[in-house]
Amino acid sequence: MSDQKRPDPEKFQDPLENYEPREYSDELERALAEEPVTSIHTQPFISISEDTPVHAALETLAGRDIASTLVVDQQERLVGIFSDRDALDKVALEYDAVKDKPVSEVMTANPIHVHEDESSAAALCVMAAAGYRHVPVVAADEKVIGMVSPQRVVEFLLEHLDGDD
Repeated sequence: MSDQKRPDPEKFQDPLENYEPREYSDELERALAEEPVTSIHTQPFISISEDTPVHAALETLAGRDIASTLVVDQQERLVGIFSDRDALDKVALEYDAVKDKPVSEVMTANPIHVHEDESSAAALCVMAAAGYRHVPVVAADEKVIGMVSPQRVVEFLLEHLDGDD
């Protein structure tokens, strides 16, 4: 190592020295790029355990008048999502056969999700590209911290739209 030439600290030039922050065309563009997904209201959300019986999961959806619920394991980590679409596609015609089975057998397992430190645009991209209406938000340890819904996205967009069009 002593043979290697060390850089001269006097000649060092910081590559970020001349960094110009990005300029955005409007407040909405800035918010989508720079604000974390948690800037979108992600709570409240409903979660159930993976061993919840299908009939109880359906009662949760109907009783709370919601379209989906997150499914978590014993450590509160995301393992799936159970939605009205799952109820129609996997339960409706087979109700008597599946009503007492765990929701884990009919949920959408390993759903696409976003992490809390991703940009708010990331959640919108998942919704647009994958066609999901509800996107789970998780912490670094994969524990659920919220859910983005269409209504919440609209609220976020309205908060950041310029009113001078």
